[in-house]
Amino acid sequence: MRIALDAQLTVGSATGIGEYVRGLLPALRDAGIDAVALREPALDPWRFDRRVLWDQVLLPARASRCGASLLHCASGTVPLVRRLPVTVTVHDVAWLRVQAHARAYARYYFGGFSLARYRRCEAIITDSAFSRAELLDLLPHLEVARVHVVAPGVAREFAELQRGAGDRRTILVVGTVEQRKNLGHVLRMLRKLPHACLVSVGPPTPYIEKCRALAVELGVAERVEFRGYVSRAALLDLYATAAVAAVPSLYEGFGYAVAQALCAGVPCVASDRASLPEVAGGDARIVPLEDEEGWIAALARALAGEEDARATQARARSSERFSWTTAAAAMRAVYADVSGGSIDG
Repeated sequence: MRIALDAQLTVGSATGIGEYVRGLLPALRDAGIDAVALREPALDPWRFDRRVLWDQVLLPARASRCGASLLHCASGTVPLVRRLPVTVTVHDVAWLRVQAHARAYARYYFGGFSLARYRRCEAIITDSAFSRAELLDLLPHLEVARVHVVAPGVAREFAELQRGAGDRRTILVVGTVEQRKNLGHVLRMLRKLPHACLVSVGPPTPYIEKCRALAVELGVAERVEFRGYVSRAALLDLYATAAVAAVPSLYEGFGYAVAQALCAGVPCVASDRASLPEVAGGDARIVPLEDEEGWIAALARALAGEEDARATQARARSSERFSWTTAAAAMRAVYADVSGGSIDG
């Protein structure tokens, strides 16, 4: 049995979903699954019209032609017309929860339109129990047994990273600079952390201008660096030297920034929202967003090196929790259930 895997979001600046597919594909093959990645390098997945063209026209056509018996829509969007059984990964339902500021057509396509498609999928995978509960809340009549939680893996490079004691000054924030990632929250903390600097890594959205303006208003602009999208090597270098990773998100279906930091042995401070406490699993400091003094204290401890031992102890445990080998084995079981037969390559 051949599995067709939607890999279009690995084209260009791959963010969380692109990272997910890049890790999943080789893990599936290592697990003995005949998986073929479908992508079109000439098509920019970050342009809405190009994304819809891929999802609704090119993806189902190529899945049919490649000889697959099952299509895995790993990016959360599903073709309206399909010729194959479909498994979909629903990373989150943010478009229906926290994206009211986005354009109406995008909210509809990634929100209500996609939600309606999930009803017809043979199996649904979520990255966390939180996302599973969110999806079932929005689709109360969906058969519960069709929704499976499979935690994503983290690339092995993070677990193998050679890390020292940290530089005692850098607060690293990884993720697209968008409203729900809430970068402004950490910017406000810098007022009370005069020896700290903030490095933001991730593709920008219009929200970045609000963050730039806020940094100027707070008088901390000289201690803030917006690096944009960086290479894997540059990201690993930052994890190797940063004092602490901060994840102040309002909404995450999984929270790769937390999982990566834990696997790299970097002290991590995260918000108490959505899936982040679940992903942290007691190995990162979870602080309510409303508790400004708590955030300042948690970051100050990490900057002083007081969280290093905890992060080191959690590293092996986290690398096991976020293993692509484990994720691929769970995915194999889902495929087998959908196909009712062998999926060996």
